[in-house]
Amino acid sequence: MGGPIETQLLINNKLVPASDKATFDLFSPHTGELVAKVAEATVADVDAAVAAAQAAFPAWSALSPQQRGIPLKKMGELVVSEKNELAQLDALAMGRPVSAYIDSHYAATHFNYFAEAAYPQGHTSLNTPGFLNMSLRQPFGVVAIIIPWNAPLVFFSKKVAPAIAAGNCVVVKSSEKAPLTSWKVSQWIEKCGFPPGVINVLSGHGNVSGQALAEHMKVRALSFTGSTRTGRAIQIASAKSNLKKVVFELGGKSPALVFEDADIEQAAKETENSINWNSGQTCMANSRIYVAESIKDAFITAFSKHAKARVMGDPTQKETTHGPQADKTQHENVKRYIELGKSEAGSTIDTSASYSASTSNPSLLVAPVIFTDVSEQSRIAKEEIFGPVVIINTFASEEEAISKANDTEFGLYAALYTKDLERAVRVGKKLESGMVGINCTSPTGSWDLPFGGWKGSGTGRESLLESMDHYLEVKSLYVRAPGIGG
Repeated sequence: MGGPIETQLLINNKLVPASDKATFDLFSPHTGELVAKVAEATVADVDAAVAAAQAAFPAWSALSPQQRGIPLKKMGELVVSEKNELAQLDALAMGRPVSAYIDSHYAATHFNYFAEAAYPQGHTSLNTPGFLNMSLRQPFGVVAIIIPWNAPLVFFSKKVAPAIAAGNCVVVKSSEKAPLTSWKVSQWIEKCGFPPGVINVLSGHGNVSGQALAEHMKVRALSFTGSTRTGRAIQIASAKSNLKKVVFELGGKSPALVFEDADIEQAAKETENSINWNSGQTCMANSRIYVAESIKDAFITAFSKHAKARVMGDPTQKETTHGPQADKTQHENVKRYIELGKSEAGSTIDTSASYSASTSNPSLLVAPVIFTDVSEQSRIAKEEIFGPVVIINTFASEEEAISKANDTEFGLYAALYTKDLERAVRVGKKLESGMVGINCTSPTGSWDLPFGGWKGSGTGRESLLESMDHYLEVKSLYVRAPGIGG
């Protein structure tokens, strides 16, 4: 790298510095080096971006879905052709290993789908004599989108694509931990053919630009993925301002149940990948695993084998499968939970044999850690750690397994492993979770099924078939038409 990247904001198709010229420093979580000086959006910048989106809305929403799809298609092509650079930017910003970078494919799928499928439908009714009644689906206007840092391109695409395909104009705020891919994509907006103001991209911290978006009276809907704490703050800001519609995909403390008849090797391999993929920085990671008492030892042996096989190190290298935590705050938080767990848990299994940490190495690497025989009331069993830390406890009966799995304020993704199909359906129905994997676990999903959580894990659902509903208002028209029967 030839020196720190200097990023800008995209407002009305112009790349500009923050209105007060302020920036913040972004450091590599692996080398500790300064990798970027990032523009810090002000409240004035938020106002300017919202004004640009509002001005662009009449003309953009008047286009046909086919016309709005043309620049979306071009964006889909670019995120694939530039996938290597995008992968490197996330590796630099938050330590995401390039070896596991599927984000460009994911993003292209969303841009391409919504380029062709954005034909919202209302319905008509002749059930009132003398009337031809109909409902319409119309865009809100200005939509705010606040994306997380653990997979920024994924969330940029899955929120922006349906919002603008529906006819809205958007203001996107990237996370201060991982702003570089959003900055790169912002440079392609005009190139793809989006008119000025349709997509505006800001960078900055949540307590300034994020708060301003949540409170803004001209923002009519807001989609956020991140922590439950921040989601609660956004919902309060929405209620105190204009009651804007909010869509949340929040935290998780996902359970996986492994019954005595399960394929132990498959269950161990997949659950280990779930909790340790992206260094545990995934909302739907199965951070609580409950195994039948009779298979505990065999399962832990298999799980530990896969955890110890992870190649820790430089996320920009293709051989690395386990990178650092995203920044010092994340690293300190995870390490604090590990120390807490060691004081609370029955036993700890450290899988760091393949990695030798040293005081001279600034990398924020955390090796996978397994806790067993943990109290269900302990903090590490209740709170989202967002790191490569897993609890493996046991159960004696199906009822106990379900009870332990549901004893949480989260409900994003649950999983169960069994060869008994009747049990699988019975247990799956009782798990309090928005998604349930049967003989599979996160990140396994389906493009066309709802993605989202119960309880404190969110409101609303996202998918190719569900997402656009969040960005459309419903209107009923009652048309008096004498002579039309019921």
